[in-house]
Amino acid sequence: MIPPNSQPHRGPARWHFDIDGYINPFFPPSALPRLPSPVAHFLGYRTHAPTHQLGNLAMIFWAAIGVFSSIAIIGAVMLSIPEFQSRGVPTVIGSFGAAAVLDFYTIESPLAQPRNAILGQAVSAAVGISLCKLFALSPNFESVRWLGASLACACATALMALTGTVHPPAGATALMVVLDPTVAALGWFVFLPLLLGCALMLAVAVLVNNVQRRFPYYWWSPGETGAYWRRRREEKGGGGVETEVGRMEKGEKRRGGSGAAGSTGSSRKESLDRRRRGEEEESGSSSNENLDVGGELARMVSVLSGRGGEIVIRRGMVKIPDGLSLRPEEILSLETLSERL
Repeated sequence: MIPPNSQPHRGPARWHFDIDGYINPFFPPSALPRLPSPVAHFLGYRTHAPTHQLGNLAMIFWAAIGVFSSIAIIGAVMLSIPEFQSRGVPTVIGSFGAAAVLDFYTIESPLAQPRNAILGQAVSAAVGISLCKLFALSPNFESVRWLGASLACACATALMALTGTVHPPAGATALMVVLDPTVAALGWFVFLPLLLGCALMLAVAVLVNNVQRRFPYYWWSPGETGAYWRRRREEKGGGGVETEVGRMEKGEKRRGGSGAAGSTGSSRKESLDRRRRGEEEESGSSSNENLDVGGELARMVSVLSGRGGEIVIRRGMVKIPDGLSLRPEEILSLETLSERL
């Protein structure tokens, strides 16, 4: 038993790396709230939780429509590009079948969100092509091709996990660009049909999945983004208030009322400070509590920092203690609970 005042040993088994903690503050806040409502709706933006849960039969129906449409469109586009045909590009890359199941049925999964669906495929293809070219330097390449494919899938999985882009179908892509001689012969050219197919599937997904459901749940991360830029705007705004107050004081001094101007400037500044603090404290209880401070995150649930030792879940708001690191799927689970309250 660990004594209450002692710190547990933090060995390698407890090391944790979250790339979003380093990237999200600098990633621009979502622009979806500023788009026209019909456009924002079909890009996954919502201002309120759904009034009722969709039955699984309707979900199966839309999933079947989406899978068929996306695979058919990808195949038709690939066949219509002469450059692809001359290079022997497959009509449909095999991993798109598994990707379609994720993108049209398990649409709430973090593994199906755009960041994972596109960057996961790109990361895996890059790893697979690199290792294929490395193993191809061996005169016995054909006899060790299977080993290269195994290593490519393992390395792709590790890199996707480190970059927060895990997408299971992308593991098949890493295998295919090494094992399949036709795909391996494409080399780096495989990025063109791969990313084109990802873009076409995503385009069909945002149309089909937003008829009665919502997709994506987020475009980059379920956590807060743009904190750095928000702080910079607040700092510039504060500077603007002080400058305006200073101008008021100078004007009053010229009129001989410096004391009154000083009190007026101080009162105005204090009023602005109180209003700013009040907006931050009441962001979870106002009619627009489902948006983050400033209304710039395209999510129905805002994820905020709360007191240590407790997680607070309310309708439209989740408060997570400072210092607690959660995986994207854990945050999404809390958001789903908040939406159902």
